[in-house]
Amino acid sequence: MKSLQEYTRWKKELGLHTKANVKKSIWQLINTLVPFVLLWVLAYMSLSVSIWISLALAIPAAGFVVRTFIIFHDCCHLSFFSKKKTNAIVGTITGILTFFPYEQWKNEHSIHHATSGNLNLRGTGDIWTLTTDEYIALSPWRRLGYRLYRNPLVLFGLGPIFIFLVAYRLNRKNAKRKERINTYITNAALIAMMVVLCLTLGWKEVLIVEGTILYLAGAAGIWLFYVQHQFEDTYYERAEDWDFVSAAMEGSSYYKLPKLMQWMTGNIGFHHIHHLDPQVTNYNLERLHNSSAALQNVPAIGIRLSLQALSYRLWDEGTKRYVGFNYLKRKKYAGRPS
Repeated sequence: MKSLQEYTRWKKELGLHTKANVKKSIWQLINTLVPFVLLWVLAYMSLSVSIWISLALAIPAAGFVVRTFIIFHDCCHLSFFSKKKTNAIVGTITGILTFFPYEQWKNEHSIHHATSGNLNLRGTGDIWTLTTDEYIALSPWRRLGYRLYRNPLVLFGLGPIFIFLVAYRLNRKNAKRKERINTYITNAALIAMMVVLCLTLGWKEVLIVEGTILYLAGAAGIWLFYVQHQFEDTYYERAEDWDFVSAAMEGSSYYKLPKLMQWMTGNIGFHHIHHLDPQVTNYNLERLHNSSAALQNVPAIGIRLSLQALSYRLWDEGTKRYVGFNYLKRKKYAGRPS
Protein backbone atom coordinates (compact mmCIF):
# COMPACT_ATOMS: atom_id res chain seq x y z
CA MET A 1 0.00 0.00 0.00
CA LYS A 2 2.04 2.93 -1.28
CA SER A 3 -0.48 5.22 -2.91
CA LEU A 4 -3.12 7.60 -1.68
CA GLN A 5 -5.66 5.84 -3.89
CA GLU A 6 -4.98 2.48 -2.23
CA TYR A 7 -5.21 4.11 1.18
CA THR A 8 -8.55 5.74 0.36
CA ARG A 9 -9.94 2.45 -0.91
CA TRP A 10 -8.72 0.62 2.18
CA LYS A 11 -10.33 3.19 4.46
CA LYS A 12 -13.63 2.87 2.63
CA GLU A 13 -13.66 -0.94 2.65
CA LEU A 14 -12.52 -1.52 6.23
CA GLY A 15 -13.39 1.70 8.01
CA LEU A 16 -16.65 0.36 9.38
CA HIS A 17 -14.80 -2.50 11.07
CA THR A 18 -12.30 -0.32 12.92
CA LYS A 19 -14.66 1.49 15.26
CA ALA A 20 -14.43 1.20 19.03
CA ASN A 21 -16.65 -1.37 20.71
CA VAL A 22 -17.80 -0.09 24.10
CA LYS A 23 -18.03 -3.60 25.59
CA LYS A 24 -14.51 -4.46 24.44
CA SER A 25 -13.16 -1.15 25.69
CA ILE A 26 -14.73 -1.57 29.12
CA TRP A 27 -13.47 -5.16 29.33
CA GLN A 28 -9.97 -3.97 28.44
CA LEU A 29 -10.13 -1.42 31.23
CA ILE A 30 -11.14 -4.17 33.67
CA ASN A 31 -8.54 -6.74 32.57
CA THR A 32 -5.85 -4.06 32.72
CA LEU A 33 -6.54 -2.00 35.83
CA VAL A 34 -7.72 -4.79 38.14
CA PRO A 35 -4.56 -6.94 37.66
CA PHE A 36 -2.40 -3.83 38.00
CA VAL A 37 -3.96 -2.87 41.36
CA LEU A 38 -3.73 -6.46 42.63
CA LEU A 39 -0.07 -6.74 41.64
CA TRP A 40 0.68 -3.34 43.23
CA VAL A 41 -0.92 -4.45 46.51
CA LEU A 42 0.88 -7.81 46.43
CA ALA A 43 4.20 -6.06 45.74
CA TYR A 44 3.62 -3.81 48.74
CA MET A 45 2.58 -6.68 51.03
CA SER A 46 5.59 -8.73 49.91
CA LEU A 47 7.98 -6.14 51.28
CA SER A 48 7.39 -7.59 54.76
CA VAL A 49 8.56 -10.96 53.45
CA SER A 50 11.28 -10.16 50.93
CA ILE A 51 12.12 -7.13 48.83
CA TRP A 52 13.11 -9.50 46.02
CA ILE A 53 9.58 -10.90 45.83
CA SER A 54 8.29 -7.35 45.65
CA LEU A 55 10.71 -6.44 42.88
CA ALA A 56 9.75 -9.60 40.97
CA LEU A 57 6.07 -8.65 41.17
CA ALA A 58 6.95 -5.18 39.92
CA ILE A 59 7.87 -6.65 36.52
CA PRO A 60 4.37 -7.85 35.51
CA ALA A 61 2.88 -4.79 37.24
CA ALA A 62 5.01 -2.61 34.95
CA GLY A 63 3.62 -4.55 32.01
CA PHE A 64 0.11 -3.57 33.04
CA VAL A 65 1.22 0.07 33.32
CA VAL A 66 2.33 -0.17 29.68
CA ARG A 67 -1.07 -1.66 28.82
CA THR A 68 -2.76 1.18 30.74
CA PHE A 69 -0.70 3.64 28.71
CA ILE A 70 -1.98 2.08 25.48
CA ILE A 71 -5.54 2.76 26.66
CA PHE A 72 -4.49 6.33 27.46
CA HIS A 73 -2.86 6.51 24.02
CA ASP A 74 -6.08 5.40 22.29
CA CYS A 75 -8.07 7.94 24.28
CA CYS A 76 -5.68 10.63 23.04
CA HIS A 77 -6.56 9.55 19.50
CA LEU A 78 -10.26 9.66 20.47
CA SER A 79 -10.50 6.03 19.38
CA PHE A 80 -11.04 4.08 22.62
CA PHE A 81 -14.64 5.27 22.93
CA SER A 82 -16.91 6.84 20.34
CA LYS A 83 -17.58 9.97 22.42
CA LYS A 84 -14.95 12.67 22.77
CA LYS A 85 -15.91 13.45 26.38
CA THR A 86 -15.62 9.81 27.45
CA ASN A 87 -12.17 9.58 25.88
CA ALA A 88 -11.14 12.76 27.70
CA ILE A 89 -12.34 11.48 31.09
CA VAL A 90 -10.82 8.00 30.77
CA GLY A 91 -7.71 9.50 29.17
CA THR A 92 -7.20 11.93 32.04
CA ILE A 93 -7.60 9.17 34.65
CA THR A 94 -5.29 6.69 32.87
CA GLY A 95 -2.93 9.60 32.26
CA ILE A 96 -2.70 10.23 35.99
CA LEU A 97 -2.04 6.52 36.60
CA THR A 98 0.77 6.58 34.04
CA PHE A 99 2.03 10.11 34.95
CA PHE A 100 1.10 11.78 31.64
CA PRO A 101 -1.10 14.88 31.20
CA TYR A 102 -3.86 14.02 28.72
CA GLU A 103 -4.16 17.27 26.75
CA GLN A 104 -0.43 17.91 26.46
CA TRP A 105 0.41 14.40 25.31
CA LYS A 106 -2.58 14.30 22.93
CA ASN A 107 -1.53 17.52 21.20
CA GLU A 108 2.15 16.58 21.07
CA HIS A 109 1.42 13.09 19.77
CA SER A 110 -0.85 14.40 17.01
CA ILE A 111 2.14 16.40 15.75
CA HIS A 112 4.22 13.23 15.80
CA HIS A 113 1.70 11.48 13.56
CA ALA A 114 1.52 14.42 11.18
CA THR A 115 5.31 14.76 10.85
CA SER A 116 6.74 11.26 11.31
CA GLY A 117 9.42 10.62 8.70
CA ASN A 118 9.54 14.28 7.62
CA LEU A 119 13.13 15.50 7.93
CA ASN A 120 12.03 19.14 7.89
CA LEU A 121 9.61 18.74 10.79
CA ARG A 122 11.49 16.72 13.39
CA GLY A 123 11.57 17.56 17.07
CA THR A 124 8.09 17.13 18.52
CA GLY A 125 7.03 13.85 20.08
CA ASP A 126 9.89 11.86 18.60
CA ILE A 127 13.39 10.57 19.35
CA TRP A 128 16.05 13.19 18.64
CA THR A 129 17.57 12.14 15.33
CA LEU A 130 20.22 13.91 13.27
CA THR A 131 21.42 13.23 9.76
CA THR A 132 25.10 12.45 9.21
CA ASP A 133 25.65 15.88 7.64
CA GLU A 134 23.93 17.65 10.54
CA TYR A 135 26.05 15.77 13.05
CA ILE A 136 29.30 16.58 11.23
CA ALA A 137 28.36 20.27 11.27
CA LEU A 138 27.92 20.33 15.07
CA SER A 139 30.44 21.74 17.50
CA PRO A 140 32.38 19.15 19.59
CA TRP A 141 30.27 19.90 22.67
CA ARG A 142 26.98 19.46 20.83
CA ARG A 143 28.26 16.24 19.31
CA LEU A 144 28.99 15.02 22.82
CA GLY A 145 25.48 15.99 23.92
CA TYR A 146 23.95 14.09 21.03
CA ARG A 147 26.12 11.04 21.71
CA LEU A 148 25.07 11.06 25.35
CA TYR A 149 21.40 11.38 24.41
CA ARG A 150 21.60 8.43 22.00
CA ASN A 151 23.53 6.28 24.46
CA PRO A 152 21.24 3.42 25.61
CA LEU A 153 22.25 3.93 29.25
CA VAL A 154 21.01 7.51 29.07
CA LEU A 155 18.03 6.99 26.76
CA PHE A 156 16.59 3.98 28.59
CA GLY A 157 18.30 4.44 31.96
CA LEU A 158 17.82 8.13 32.73
CA GLY A 159 15.04 8.67 30.18
CA PRO A 160 12.17 7.37 32.35
CA ILE A 161 13.23 9.55 35.29
CA PHE A 162 13.39 12.66 33.10
CA ILE A 163 10.05 11.96 31.42
CA PHE A 164 8.11 11.27 34.61
CA LEU A 165 9.68 13.88 36.89
CA VAL A 166 10.53 16.73 34.53
CA ALA A 167 9.33 16.65 30.91
CA TYR A 168 5.62 16.10 31.50
CA ARG A 169 5.38 18.02 34.74
CA LEU A 170 5.89 21.25 32.80
CA ASN A 171 3.71 22.84 30.16
CA ARG A 172 4.92 23.17 26.59
CA LYS A 173 5.90 26.57 25.25
CA ASN A 174 2.85 28.38 23.86
CA ALA A 175 0.49 25.73 25.27
CA LYS A 176 -3.13 26.85 25.20
CA ARG A 177 -5.21 27.38 28.33
CA LYS A 178 -7.02 24.02 28.19
CA GLU A 179 -3.75 22.14 27.91
CA ARG A 180 -2.10 24.11 30.72
CA ILE A 181 -5.03 23.55 33.07
CA ASN A 182 -5.07 19.81 32.32
CA THR A 183 -1.36 19.60 33.16
CA TYR A 184 -1.96 21.42 36.46
CA ILE A 185 -4.85 19.07 37.29
CA THR A 186 -2.73 16.02 36.49
CA ASN A 187 0.16 17.26 38.64
CA ALA A 188 -2.18 18.12 41.52
CA ALA A 189 -3.82 14.69 41.33
CA LEU A 190 -0.41 12.99 41.29
CA ILE A 191 0.78 14.96 44.33
CA ALA A 192 -2.44 14.14 46.20
CA MET A 193 -2.22 10.47 45.28
CA MET A 194 1.42 10.19 46.34
CA VAL A 195 0.84 12.07 49.61
CA VAL A 196 -2.06 9.80 50.56
CA LEU A 197 -0.11 6.66 49.67
CA CYS A 198 3.00 7.79 51.54
CA LEU A 199 1.08 8.83 54.67
CA THR A 200 -0.90 5.58 54.62
CA LEU A 201 1.72 3.05 53.58
CA GLY A 202 5.06 4.75 54.26
CA TRP A 203 7.16 6.79 51.85
CA LYS A 204 9.98 4.25 51.61
CA GLU A 205 7.58 1.43 50.74
CA VAL A 206 5.77 3.55 48.16
CA LEU A 207 9.07 4.65 46.65
CA ILE A 208 10.23 1.05 46.28
CA VAL A 209 6.96 -0.28 44.84
CA GLU A 210 5.69 2.63 42.75
CA GLY A 211 9.17 3.81 41.79
CA THR A 212 10.25 0.39 40.53
CA ILE A 213 7.03 -0.27 38.63
CA LEU A 214 7.01 3.16 37.01
CA TYR A 215 10.70 3.04 36.13
CA LEU A 216 10.41 -0.38 34.45
CA ALA A 217 7.27 0.66 32.59
CA GLY A 218 8.97 3.87 31.44
CA ALA A 219 12.03 2.05 30.12
CA ALA A 220 9.81 -0.45 28.28
CA GLY A 221 7.69 2.36 26.85
CA ILE A 222 10.71 4.28 25.56
CA TRP A 223 12.05 1.09 23.99
CA LEU A 224 8.76 0.41 22.21
CA PHE A 225 8.60 3.95 20.88
CA TYR A 226 12.25 3.80 19.87
CA VAL A 227 12.12 0.54 17.94
CA GLN A 228 8.87 1.45 16.17
CA HIS A 229 10.68 4.07 14.09
CA GLN A 230 14.39 3.38 14.55
CA PHE A 231 15.15 0.53 12.18
CA GLU A 232 17.74 0.39 9.43
CA ASP A 233 15.61 0.96 6.32
CA THR A 234 12.98 3.22 7.83
CA TYR A 235 11.47 6.18 6.01
CA TYR A 236 12.76 9.75 6.05
CA GLU A 237 12.23 12.32 3.30
CA ARG A 238 12.44 16.06 2.97
CA ALA A 239 9.09 17.88 3.09
CA GLU A 240 8.77 18.22 -0.69
CA ASP A 241 9.05 14.44 -1.16
CA TRP A 242 7.32 13.30 2.04
CA ASP A 243 4.24 11.10 1.68
CA PHE A 244 1.84 10.15 4.48
CA VAL A 245 1.12 6.59 3.32
CA SER A 246 4.79 5.79 2.71
CA ALA A 247 5.73 7.28 6.07
CA ALA A 248 3.21 5.00 7.79
CA MET A 249 3.96 1.79 5.91
CA GLU A 250 7.71 2.18 5.50
CA GLY A 251 8.59 4.36 8.48
CA SER A 252 6.71 2.46 11.20
CA SER A 253 7.71 -1.06 12.13
CA TYR A 254 5.69 -4.24 12.50
CA TYR A 255 7.22 -5.33 15.80
CA LYS A 256 6.37 -9.02 15.95
CA LEU A 257 6.20 -9.92 19.63
CA PRO A 258 5.31 -13.15 21.45
CA LYS A 259 1.55 -13.34 22.08
CA LEU A 260 1.73 -12.48 25.79
CA MET A 261 3.92 -9.44 25.13
CA GLN A 262 1.70 -8.45 22.21
CA TRP A 263 -1.32 -8.54 24.52
CA MET A 264 0.48 -6.66 27.30
CA THR A 265 1.56 -3.92 24.88
CA GLY A 266 -1.91 -3.53 23.40
CA ASN A 267 -0.95 -4.63 19.86
CA ILE A 268 1.17 -1.51 19.45
CA GLY A 269 3.65 -3.65 17.51
CA PHE A 270 1.30 -3.28 14.54
CA HIS A 271 2.59 0.24 14.39
CA HIS A 272 2.37 0.58 10.62
CA ILE A 273 -1.40 0.04 10.86
CA HIS A 274 -1.64 2.52 13.71
CA HIS A 275 0.15 5.23 11.74
CA LEU A 276 -1.91 4.48 8.65
CA ASP A 277 -5.09 5.05 10.65
CA PRO A 278 -4.73 6.30 14.27
CA GLN A 279 -8.50 5.94 14.71
CA VAL A 280 -8.21 2.16 14.82
CA THR A 281 -8.64 0.97 18.42
CA ASN A 282 -5.75 -1.15 19.67
CA TYR A 283 -7.78 -4.39 19.85
CA ASN A 284 -8.62 -4.08 16.13
CA LEU A 285 -5.05 -3.64 14.88
CA GLU A 286 -4.15 -7.31 14.47
CA ARG A 287 -7.42 -8.12 12.71
CA LEU A 288 -6.81 -5.33 10.23
CA HIS A 289 -3.24 -6.45 9.68
CA ASN A 290 -4.45 -9.96 8.83
CA SER A 291 -7.27 -8.72 6.61
CA SER A 292 -5.16 -7.47 3.73
CA ALA A 293 -2.08 -8.73 1.92
CA ALA A 294 -1.05 -5.12 1.28
CA LEU A 295 -0.99 -4.42 5.00
CA GLN A 296 1.13 -7.51 5.64
CA ASN A 297 3.66 -6.54 2.98
CA VAL A 298 5.99 -4.91 5.49
CA PRO A 299 9.19 -6.18 7.14
CA ALA A 300 8.53 -7.92 10.45
CA ILE A 301 11.00 -7.09 13.21
CA GLY A 302 11.33 -9.67 15.99
CA ILE A 303 12.93 -9.11 19.39
CA ARG A 304 16.32 -10.40 18.26
CA LEU A 305 16.45 -8.19 15.17
CA SER A 306 15.12 -5.19 17.09
CA LEU A 307 18.20 -5.21 19.33
CA GLN A 308 20.23 -4.04 16.34
CA ALA A 309 18.44 -0.71 16.68
CA LEU A 310 20.67 0.02 19.67
CA SER A 311 23.55 0.64 17.27
CA TYR A 312 21.63 3.12 15.08
CA ARG A 313 22.59 6.71 15.76
CA LEU A 314 22.27 8.81 12.60
CA TRP A 315 20.23 8.94 9.42
CA ASP A 316 22.30 8.96 6.25
CA GLU A 317 20.41 10.75 3.47
CA GLY A 318 22.74 9.39 0.81
CA THR A 319 22.12 5.71 1.49
CA LYS A 320 18.68 6.27 3.12
CA ARG A 321 19.39 4.13 6.15
CA TYR A 322 20.31 4.39 9.81
CA VAL A 323 24.00 4.15 10.60
CA GLY A 324 26.23 4.15 13.66
CA PHE A 325 28.91 6.66 14.56
CA ASN A 326 31.56 4.28 13.20
CA TYR A 327 30.04 4.74 9.75
CA LEU A 328 31.41 8.29 9.70
CA LYS A 329 34.93 7.03 10.39
CA ARG A 330 34.72 4.43 7.63
CA LYS A 331 33.30 7.02 5.24
CA LYS A 332 36.08 9.44 6.13
CA TYR A 333 38.88 6.95 5.57
CA ALA A 334 37.26 5.57 2.41
CA GLY A 335 37.27 9.07 0.91
CA ARG A 336 41.00 9.64 1.45
CA PRO A 337 43.27 9.40 -1.58
CA SER A 338 45.55 6.35 -1.52
